[in-house]
Amino acid sequence: MSEPLDLVIRNAVAVTAADVHRCDIGVRGGRIAALAERLGPARREIDAAGRTVLPGGVDGHCHLDQPLPAPMRLADDFESGTRSAACGGTTTVIPFAAQEKGGSLAAAVADYHRRAAGRACIDYAFHLIVSDPTERVLREELPQLVRAGCTSIKVYMTYDILKLSDRQLLDVLEVARREGAMVMVHAENTDGIAWLTERLVASGRTAPKYHAASRPAPLEREATHRAITFSELLDVPVLIVHVSGAEALEQIRWAQGRGLNIYAETCPQYLLLTAEQLGAEGYHGAKYVCSPPPRDAANRARLWEGLAAGAFHIVSSDHSPFNYDDPHGKRLGGREVPFPEIPNGIPGIETRLPLLFSEGVVKGRIDLHQFVALTATNPARLYGLYPRKGTIAVGADADLVIWDEQRTLTIENKRLHHAVDHTPYEGMRVTGWPAVTLSRGDVVWQEDRFLGRPGRGEWLACGLPDPARPRRRYEERP
Repeated sequence: MSEPLDLVIRNAVAVTAADVHRCDIGVRGGRIAALAERLGPARREIDAAGRTVLPGGVDGHCHLDQPLPAPMRLADDFESGTRSAACGGTTTVIPFAAQEKGGSLAAAVADYHRRAAGRACIDYAFHLIVSDPTERVLREELPQLVRAGCTSIKVYMTYDILKLSDRQLLDVLEVARREGAMVMVHAENTDGIAWLTERLVASGRTAPKYHAASRPAPLEREATHRAITFSELLDVPVLIVHVSGAEALEQIRWAQGRGLNIYAETCPQYLLLTAEQLGAEGYHGAKYVCSPPPRDAANRARLWEGLAAGAFHIVSSDHSPFNYDDPHGKRLGGREVPFPEIPNGIPGIETRLPLLFSEGVVKGRIDLHQFVALTATNPARLYGLYPRKGTIAVGADADLVIWDEQRTLTIENKRLHHAVDHTPYEGMRVTGWPAVTLSRGDVVWQEDRFLGRPGRGEWLACGLPDPARPRRRYEERP
């Protein structure tokens, strides 16, 4: 006689990126053990009552407890950030272990393990940020870390403390191609930004709204094209992160039309916000300072078209949580600072799924399968976690969300579970919210109550992303 199931979710409408099944979902040992029209009794049961059950969200781009130059400090650590994620239907997060210039990449990863230990409420993996690709990093540390399960690498084309030269970018891409890693690129032209910023500041235009003027769309377009060119040169997949508007999207679609291995991500802030909010009364526009900045309504419409057409593969939060009224946050040093000094980033780890569902699925811009692909399946595939994460299948982790498609509520910061003192989506009405979130079979969120605990989340060693596997026909290249 087989061992009884730990849990059965009955009467589920299980939705994946490809299929819909009306079934019971059986869980044993934290994994999905059975999908059937009717399963026998289990130690615990949850009646989904015909509700949609989705794979738990995979947020492939968020920043938690990331070391920053003083006095900047992120509001969320691994405990508050993963708690907030779980309450929003996300069951896996992938934040960044960031190398300091002059420092060791391996030491950054070891430090990040210490920061996460005993704190994470859901499972997590690490991306690598390479800011100083020395000979040791390229020849020893980076290959060893990829083989140890950190199989995605982020590089920056802007920010003085992070940016790489074109030659350094090529060096990192070469290692990624050899090791089979995925490279994520923050694509903005750093010299163009610096040139514009100097002239804006010199003329006294330092309010938050001028952040958008310092980082216009052509500078994102140019850097995106350059990243695509380097990807083509080395025949290595690249993912352009947080695409903000039509001009960068045109470059991506051009590359995809040529059959190049170019993947793309956007975020709710670019689908829902605009640059007008940077001009909010007083200093409140600082809440919306992120890079690239939100664009205008026409750009938002083009991004939605790109989502529907399949040009984008991932919608992430890019959760970068700085408090507004905080000397470590937007009021850096306790004052209203000029726009170049405002810490870049906005919170959104808990609101990512409800916003995309409400504005995308409910309004008919994308269907439910696309929603699952963009928020769970594709990030799991591209970052080497599929099929353990990102789908509903026998053998997968029982990371599941029972979704209340009918629930309508107003987003208020007091409802959220992050450690940030504001949300940029304050006052927005959404339809659809997670009723129950399960992480490896454990209920961590149920009907407005967080039931998880710090330390139950596990670190995930990522496999090689399937799209990033080197192709034999190019082995003769240098």
